[in-house]
Order: sequence, then C-alpha cells, then structure tokens
Amino acid sequence: MESIPKLNTQKLWFIFSLLCFLLIGCSAENEKKTVFMDSIKKPNILLIVVDDLGYTDIGVFGSEIATPNLDALANAGMTLTNYYVAPTCSPTRAMLLSGIDNHLAGMGTMYNEQSENQKNKPGYEGYLNFQVAALPNILKDNGYHTYMTGKWHLGYEEETSPTARGFERSFALLAGGAGHFSNMMSILGSNKAPYREDGDLIKTLPNDFYSTKFYTNKMIEYIDSNHQDNKPFFGYLAYSAPHWPLQAPAESIEKHVGKYDAGYEVLYQQRMAKIKALGLIDQDMPDALSLPEDKAWNELNDDEKKRSSKVMEIYAAMVSDLDLYIGKLINHLKDIGEFENTFIFFMSDNGAEGHPLDQSFAEYGIANKLATCCDHSYENMGNANSYLWYGPEWARAGVGPWRRFKGFTSEGGIRAPAFAHYPSFNDASIKDGLIHVKDVMPTLLELADIDHPGSIYKGRAVLAMQGSSILPLLSGEVENIHDKDHVEGWELFGKTAVRKGDWKIIQEPKGEFFSWQTPLADNYDWQLFNLVEDPSELNNLASTQPEKMQEMLTAWQSYKEDNGVIIPESVMGF
Repeated sequence: MESIPKLNTQKLWFIFSLLCFLLIGCSAENEKKTVFMDSIKKPNILLIVVDDLGYTDIGVFGSEIATPNLDALANAGMTLTNYYVAPTCSPTRAMLLSGIDNHLAGMGTMYNEQSENQKNKPGYEGYLNFQVAALPNILKDNGYHTYMTGKWHLGYEEETSPTARGFERSFALLAGGAGHFSNMMSILGSNKAPYREDGDLIKTLPNDFYSTKFYTNKMIEYIDSNHQDNKPFFGYLAYSAPHWPLQAPAESIEKHVGKYDAGYEVLYQQRMAKIKALGLIDQDMPDALSLPEDKAWNELNDDEKKRSSKVMEIYAAMVSDLDLYIGKLINHLKDIGEFENTFIFFMSDNGAEGHPLDQSFAEYGIANKLATCCDHSYENMGNANSYLWYGPEWARAGVGPWRRFKGFTSEGGIRAPAFAHYPSFNDASIKDGLIHVKDVMPTLLELADIDHPGSIYKGRAVLAMQGSSILPLLSGEVENIHDKDHVEGWELFGKTAVRKGDWKIIQEPKGEFFSWQTPLADNYDWQLFNLVEDPSELNNLASTQPEKMQEMLTAWQSYKEDNGVIIPESVMGF
C-alpha cells in the first residue's frame, strides 16, 4: 500500500500559527507561543453512519426524497462518489473504528454466524477484538470527550460494549437492528432488543421513543453536558434507520402518500436520470440488471401495488426523518458555536437491503415471527407492531447503477453514499478517487494531530492501521490517495471480491440466485470486470482475459493470506 506523507499541519493550525506570529512578533518568547497554541481547541468530530441507506437515497445522490440538510452539507463540502464499505453492517463498523480489515478486527463474519471452520479463530470473535486499538479509546486518551448513540453491533457483553472501547457516554442498540419505537421489537426471535446505556443493560425505553429522534436528542444531551470545559468532542451517531423493520410516525409517512404509486421501475428511471444530471455517473451508463425473481410492476394486482407503494412511503419517511433530525443537530452546533470547528463525515454502512422476505431469512424463523408478532393490515403498516422491508425491486432503485445490493460483493453491496464537511477544506467538490472505510480512522487521527499507538496499546499487542488518511484528498492537494495498482479485498459468507486498479473480480451465487446453502465450490464462479469500461459489472471477461484473471486471482490470494480470511464451509447468512 502506498504510503501517503502526513500533512505537516492542518490548514487551521497554520492559520493560528500565523496569527500567533503576527500578534506576538518574531522575538516573542517560546513560552508565550505555547500558551497561545494550548488555548486553541482541536476540531470536533461528528461521524454519522446510517443503516442500509442505498447509494441514491438522498437528494445529492439522486433521490426524490427531500433531504435538504444533508444536501446542504454535501454541496458545501466534499461529495465522495467512490466510497467502499463491507457488504453488511458490523464488518463495516469494525473497519471504521479500527482502520483495519474486518477479518483481523474480529468481524470476519457476522456475530453468531461462524461456520464450524471459523469458530474460535482469530478475527472471527464476533465483536471488535482487542488486536486493534479502537478509535474512541485513542481519542479519549488524547483529550477528547467521546459520545456514542445508536447501533453498536460490535459486542454484546459489558467488556465489549461502547463503554469498554472508549466512549465516556453511550446509548447503544447492541444488535444488528430493532423496531424503531418503544416496544423494543427485536429483528430475530421473541426476546426484546438489547440496549446498553453507559455499559449497563436497560429494560425499557421511553414511551415516546422513536429511534432517529431519540439518538439525535441523546447526542445533543451528551455534547451539552461537557460543553463548558472547552474540550473537543467525538460524536459517533450511528442511526438504526432505515434498517428494517420499516417503521415511522404516521405524520412522517403522510408526507409521502401517493409519491410511489407509479411503481419501482419508474422510480429507478427517475433516479438514474437524476444521478446522471448531477454528474455522478456517465450519461451513457447502462441500467443495472434486474433479478430473475423481480416482478414487473404491471404484474402486481391493485392490492399488491397499494401495499408495495406504502412500504416505499414508509422507507422514504425514515430517510426524510434522518435528514430532519440531523438538521436539528447541525442547528444546535451552530447555536453553541461549534459548527465551524466540527468535521462531519456521513456514510451508509452498506448497499440497500434488497433480499426478499420469503427466501432470504427462512432459516432465521422470521416467517414464524411475522405470523405471531404483528398486524399487517394496510392501515397499520409502519406502526410499532408491524414488521416490513421493501425487497429487491425498490432496492434496485436504491442502488441505482450498481449491481446487486446488501450482502453481495458486487458494487451495489459495497459502494455507499458518503460526504465530508469541514469549513477549512470545503470546496463544493465531487471527489471520485477511491476511498475505503478503513481510511476514515487514519483521517480522523491526522485531523486531530494524534498518532496511532503503534504495536503496543495499554500493554497488549495491536495491529497497525491499514487505511490511509484522505486529508490530502479533502484539502485538494491530491486527486487520489491510492495508486493505480492499489488492492482492496472483500469476503463475507463466501462471497468474495478483489479490486486492483480498474479491475475487479467477484464471486457470487450462480444458478438459483439465492441458493446459498449448496456447497460453495458447486455454486460459485469467479467473474472479471473492468470497472472503467463496465462500472455496472455487466460483462464478465474471465474467459477472454485469462492473464488478467490470473493476476487478479494472485491479488486475491495475497489479500486472503494477509488478512486471515477463512472461507466458510457452510453459509447461513446474507
């Protein structure tokens, strides 16, 4: 991996240093300079992660859903169009908070999804392991207040909780998802969804709990609790929306009534036209393929159309509510004088959720849950006792030009919307250089002028970060952080991918699309794509480019060995 030199100093520090020189003079004593610099507050950091948001789901990325607050931040800041994550949520979050591949950081696969050959193996612990120095720990050690609200999904026990990994205040959903209201609906099984506040398990939620609103207000409460001491804060705001079950307040849903009656195929074309008009993809980029299981909108009867369009209305309500409450937080930062000194990074954790209910999760017993938990009458859809998600047809509109969706290593599963906003760097630009979620932690540490502890942290051996700071990209010094032969790899539940420069190979099921339970060797083929010429991954070149295919397989083998990847013997998950 190419080593990018650290910036000598942030622009902000340079400006302050210059002011110091002008105010104090060349002959000022070093002691006076030190006192002046010590009075300068380091930048606050606000890291916003949303759950299962598709690439085209906010306005600045082509959506019809009104997201004015997010759009304003992105349009003033830096829109990141080539940002990669893991195929699902917790592997992404492990890399985000460690700067290290998920197979080394403890989430080689999802919690409780280890196959027999992965169990008890390093990197497959099912929580953010202690081979890494976690970002909040390091920031807290270096004078930051550290706050977290929302979805954790990196450890259920007290010793692996947000408190244990460096958050001084936290209110965390421990599981991969939950209902969005106060009844603590779990996404699997009949137990209540698990939450911790400051390390302690809680038994009930407030009666007026709505996840997006509550997590935002709790973050504001945490920020305000220590604001007067003038220390910087790191806020990790990890929303559980718009992850299924799709639920939102009735007044939020009402704002979107009738907007999706034309169906998902029309929505797909509208978003593709918008994203092309925004200049995020080429004008001649072809549509992504629909799946064999997809139903054409005109094949649905009137009742099916009515219910399907309402599910999308609920989803849109969840997205617009994210924007509403993020806007509230931004306004609060402005009111307390912290907005100009806050670096904001926004991202989704994976592609849109597109798995069909009847096929995808049969092994989890969700069909039994649906039969006993909920009222799915049309009038009750979206309420606290409903359990819905929108399926592959709407998800295709959510991922836009990319192939497949969450759970896959094709572009639709691992390319996510993201942007950065920081007044010192804002240039209203679109950055199309490749960025990986592992690059975020090195960026934030450099921004805060903090070094990673190296190979030893708190008396234990830890791994070095693998990501690279993107500050040179954000500040306009370079157009690409990674060189033309840079390699990134992915693996989850046996689905694999490697990208090297403009080329990419993937494995995904062949034959029956969701036949994951068959032996991987019988069901998976390698495919080769040139992402410059074929960004939608439509034309498999494996048979016509044997030398390039061998080069990419060699890159895969190196990635696999370097990161301790263990291909599962059997697959349960996505």
